[in-house]
Amino acid sequence: MKRVTGLGGIFFKTKDPKSLGEWYKKHLDLPVDEFGAVFKWIDPNNKEANVPAQTIWSPFKESSTYFNPSEKPYMFNYRVENLVELLQVLKDEGVTIVGEMQEYPYGKFGWIMDPDGNKIELWEPKDDGF
Repeated sequence: MKRVTGLGGIFFKTKDPKSLGEWYKKHLDLPVDEFGAVFKWIDPNNKEANVPAQTIWSPFKESSTYFNPSEKPYMFNYRVENLVELLQVLKDEGVTIVGEMQEYPYGKFGWIMDPDGNKIELWEPKDDGF
C-alpha cells in the first residue's frame, strides 16, 4: 500500500498573513491570493491520465488553532492514497490520530501526530484536483 505520494502543502503561522503573502508575491513572484499560493504539476505516477496535482503554500493567522494540539507554528500536509485504509493502518501501528476524518469536494483529510508533537495533515485529493 502506498502511503505518502507527495507534499500537499506547507502551512505556517504569522502575525499578518495578508502582508506576508504580498511580500512573497512581490519579491518571489509566488501566485498568492487570499488563501495562499497553489503550485500545479502533473503527477509523475499518473502521467498517462494527465491528471493535474497541486501543492498549497498557505500562511495562517498567528492565533489559528488549526494546528492544535501541536504547539508548533507550522504543519505539513502530505498527499496520500486511500486515506481510510491508511488511517486504520497507522492506528494499528500505534500512531496518534487527531480528530475524525473529514471529506470535502476537493478531497478527504485526516490528522496524526508525530513523536515530536508535530500535527501532520494527510490529504487524499479528488482525481479532478482542487
